[in-house]
Amino acid sequence: MILSALLTSVGINLGLCFLFFTLYSVLKKQPSNLYVYAPRLVHNQKSDHQLIDNEFNLERLLPSAGWITRAWQLTEDDILSISGFDALVFTRIFEFSLKVFAFGGIIGLCVLLPVNYLGNQLKLDPIYDLPNKSLDSFSISNVDDGSNWLWIHFSAAYVFTGVVCYLLYYEYNYISSKRIVCFYTSKPQPQQFTILVRGIPSLSGRSFSEVVESFFTQNHPSTYLSHSVIHRTSKIRRLINDAEKLYRRLTHIKSQNHAQRNLKREGFLGLVKRKVNIVDLYEKKLEDLEDNVRMEQYSLTGEEVPAAFVSFKSRFGAAVALHIQQGVNPTEWVTERAPEPQDVHWSFFSASFLKRWIYKLIAVLAFIALTILFLIPVVIVQGLANLNQLQTWFPFLKGILSLTVVTQLVTGYLPSLVLQLFLFFVPPLMLMLSSMQGYISFSRIEKSACTKVLCFTIWNIFLANVLSGSAFYMVNIFLEPKNIPEVLAKAVPSQASFFISYVVTSGWTSLSSELFRLIPLLGSFSCRLWAKKDDEEFEVPSLSYSSEIPTVLFFGLLGITYFFLAPLILPFLVVYFFLGYIIFRNQLLNVYAPKYETSGKFWPIVHHSTIFSLILMHVIAIGTFGLKKVPLASSLTVPLPILTLLFNEYCRKRFLPIFESYPTECLVKKDGEDGNERSMAEFYEKLVSAYRDPAMMPVRYARNIESQNSPLLQGDI
Repeated sequence: MILSALLTSVGINLGLCFLFFTLYSVLKKQPSNLYVYAPRLVHNQKSDHQLIDNEFNLERLLPSAGWITRAWQLTEDDILSISGFDALVFTRIFEFSLKVFAFGGIIGLCVLLPVNYLGNQLKLDPIYDLPNKSLDSFSISNVDDGSNWLWIHFSAAYVFTGVVCYLLYYEYNYISSKRIVCFYTSKPQPQQFTILVRGIPSLSGRSFSEVVESFFTQNHPSTYLSHSVIHRTSKIRRLINDAEKLYRRLTHIKSQNHAQRNLKREGFLGLVKRKVNIVDLYEKKLEDLEDNVRMEQYSLTGEEVPAAFVSFKSRFGAAVALHIQQGVNPTEWVTERAPEPQDVHWSFFSASFLKRWIYKLIAVLAFIALTILFLIPVVIVQGLANLNQLQTWFPFLKGILSLTVVTQLVTGYLPSLVLQLFLFFVPPLMLMLSSMQGYISFSRIEKSACTKVLCFTIWNIFLANVLSGSAFYMVNIFLEPKNIPEVLAKAVPSQASFFISYVVTSGWTSLSSELFRLIPLLGSFSCRLWAKKDDEEFEVPSLSYSSEIPTVLFFGLLGITYFFLAPLILPFLVVYFFLGYIIFRNQLLNVYAPKYETSGKFWPIVHHSTIFSLILMHVIAIGTFGLKKVPLASSLTVPLPILTLLFNEYCRKRFLPIFESYPTECLVKKDGEDGNERSMAEFYEKLVSAYRDPAMMPVRYARNIESQNSPLLQGDI
């Protein structure tokens, strides 16, 4: 790719970003779009005393940048109170990345880039023909073999690794300390006093509930509080889902308020039998469904699963029961940490052990198959990025592809766009596969999906594009580890132009589209057009960490990998992380609300991904210095990955246990503080029923549904 093609891609994406920002700043002021651009504020009714001024106001049609100031001024305490600790960790990922690549950008642009450009290895066009310069002339490929200038790259790799490790240590230490502080300042939470017990032994003549009561009363007499045995409720859930769908349909029909349209014929396709009132018909069906739900709930009272949520009177008591083997047989009385009550994934408790094992195997095999099959669109993208290969595949396009504008568009913009369209479907598929693996909470499902999406992205977007071969070729490379540094050193620099374009296309534009929220905007418009109201089924969305965190980490991997190979990518990454920092702070303020809290357990994924990126950079550096005929630099780089792995091991021992469980010191201190609170008696009463399966709760739907207008917010959001 030449520089003018890159500038074409940058120009297109800058135009799209400016367009999205302008439209957002105008559309967010319109009262009808509050459910799109401020659902969290509408839900919380923060300004319910304000009324919408429906009179024409010229200010609503003028773009403004006030939202940037408000997002920038958010403090960490504001983010904690608004969206919780997970959201704070997410914003810290952008802060950490900005620090890393701001430092890397200074070294890369001021030191490495001039050294690369002044090299003569590629013997490219004269220096004055800058627009037609290949981007390879700005990479390490242009430095002469055996040149002493390569020692600058060697020194930069050491300095950059040291700075990244220092910043990683600082962030790990800060977030782990903040996690302890948030624990001390938090109110008592049900999950802090509760564990999940599986493998409850079956005793003749006794229910699982009686067995649990007897066991924990005998073995934990001073700390045991209560338990809630889990039932098989899959059939009840299906009935409740049918009832909810019917209830929503009935609500929609009554909101129309057209009596003539409420008549419908019974029978096949509504063509035979007498006319009946739809409202009366649906209300009767809804009553029957409610009766069926109540009958199933009553009949399932004795159909228990050998698992239960067991609650204790103290956090320390729950921790002791969690970490100590409860029975002689280690396959019985198996304990694990309980999630938040609203975070429990109830549907998988009804599955048998064999079913869970089969589903887990299917999920793993499906992930492997999907990862391999995705090489097909990757090959298509490689063809678009390589103009000569594209002309070979489609010789009839040779005349069109010879046009300068078409060439710049096809090689500079189209490949990244096509790849991004294919990647759109990956996070939902990974969530579906993770949900099949038997996790007991939605947060664990999302954490598992986050890891899957990250591995999938690194393999298919980075390695597949870099190696540019078949799946068998890629496997053969990694079966011979000694060849990996040399192969990567040859392949990675040649794909620098593609990944620079990918950062601009996939990074900048996707962030601006996240702000613009095109799909929710179209959904809201169609809802107002057909249903005449957009607050029906109103639900505040939550931030999808399983898709957003892997994206940010992948861009971090690109920046670390290409730091000394092609430093031209660094300023584009700095822009990406700055945009993400501002945009997501705005979205956390106005749009997203948390559905659960993991207390920062996504951060270890960030740490390990960064360590992997550093090791990958070191391996490529070893191969690059060898190919560039500087064997001494290649040999002296070998200690770098070893030192990085030692640093990672230290961090794993020092900080990771804090994210897995709270230490005894914290638990005892917090229990002592709460022991003096009068509100603990009320908390214990609520704790007894906190983990009751929602499917076993009474089901009551309103019979008289009246259309009400929710108070809206006014003013610039």
